[in-house]
Amino acid sequence: MTEERFARRLAAIVAADMAGYSRLVGLDETGTIARQKRHREEMIDPAVASHRGRIVKTTGDGLLLEFPSVVDAMECVVSVQRAMAAREAGRPEAERIRYRVGVHLGDIVVDGSDILGDGVNIAARLEALAEPGGICVSDLVRQSVEGRLGLDFEDLGERALKNIGKPLHVWRWRPGGLAVAGPAPRAPMEQSIRFCTAGDGTKIAYALVGEGLPLVKTANWYNQLELDWEGPVWRRMFQELARDFRLLRYDQRGTGLSAREVGDVSLDAWVGDVDAAVRAAGLERFALLGISQGCPVAIAYAARHPEKVSHLILHGGYAKGWLAGTSEEASLTRHEAMLTLIRQGWGRESPAYRQMFTSMFIPGGTLEESASFNETERLSTSPGIAARIFDVLARLDVTAETARIVAPTLVTHCRDDRAVPLKAGRKMASLIPGARLETLASSNHVLLEHEPAFPRWLSLIRTFVRETPPGG
Repeated sequence: MTEERFARRLAAIVAADMAGYSRLVGLDETGTIARQKRHREEMIDPAVASHRGRIVKTTGDGLLLEFPSVVDAMECVVSVQRAMAAREAGRPEAERIRYRVGVHLGDIVVDGSDILGDGVNIAARLEALAEPGGICVSDLVRQSVEGRLGLDFEDLGERALKNIGKPLHVWRWRPGGLAVAGPAPRAPMEQSIRFCTAGDGTKIAYALVGEGLPLVKTANWYNQLELDWEGPVWRRMFQELARDFRLLRYDQRGTGLSAREVGDVSLDAWVGDVDAAVRAAGLERFALLGISQGCPVAIAYAARHPEKVSHLILHGGYAKGWLAGTSEEASLTRHEAMLTLIRQGWGRESPAYRQMFTSMFIPGGTLEESASFNETERLSTSPGIAARIFDVLARLDVTAETARIVAPTLVTHCRDDRAVPLKAGRKMASLIPGARLETLASSNHVLLEHEPAFPRWLSLIRTFVRETPPGG
């Protein structure tokens, strides 16, 4: 017989249960059921829908919910708990309807409309630990929403949960406790844009924002410091990183606010641009983040400047370009066709030519995100520079430099990445001594804030830098 295969995905799971349901029904069966129905119709169900959640199943006194984002899940359940307290405030304490809630971010097994697996079991165990009107969450949930929703959590430490293999770090939120006041809202972050000069005289624009350990992000194929900071594709990512790090980004030569007319477009020039920016910013030692085509640049810089890089983080990248070392006619023909498409269509007002690239990078993007991605492509650089950069990226090969990396390295890659396949990320990780590989459930090349993989990626980076001793 063929074993049945079930789909899996990462999700925020919420288990909720009415506290003292049997006692309340015993006191007033008709009244309790009628009040609970009104709460569902008027407040709970609309709150779940408005936060992009799904009611998986209900019992007489409980709910199982699924959300694509842990932020959406927590915003929803906190608002529901506060609204429930207000709606029931006029009733005697012993007659109030209150929920216990557990929230976990984890892997689920999908069986039709139902969800199963350890992620669901953990959420249910967390719900059992919660107080009436309160919420218990796993440590991954707490890390994912920290500093984002104005919530305070009480640390309950490691807890052994029934039928769960190992103890789980649990945190508690209570509407009448620590969370009522919460921290003061953070002022909007403002990046500071500055300019420096690379070794060959090219002007490079760079931006600094945030506090903490310095984190330097190498440039991608195209960047624009202002558009990326304000637009819907990159904004949330950079804001979240800036909450934990002193984030430095720069526009690579020929793109964005850096010099547009350049002579040298090469790996050595790009590594020199990184060095120019970090020297101008006065950074002596920092974590280095490479995303997409920024990965080979980050690898080369880490190999050539091991004393400067404390941690290396690589996402969605490769160590060897798709044309490096090949003479296959079909590959060369496809590459020439892509170059022609870039030269002919990159600068046009119509996004039709650029949409092909957008569809590869963010196939799960919203209309707003796709439109922004298309427009940033057009505004970030000229068709000629875009083609030159694309051609160099296709022929890059930093495999020889991977063996010289001494910084602890985290490699992350989306499992269904359409722009750079997962096998390229696996190969890159296998070449770097001691590198750790984590895969993410997404088809996007650029992670987007509304997908479950986004908070997990941020948590991986925060934990990796905080808990891994620096190299060098």
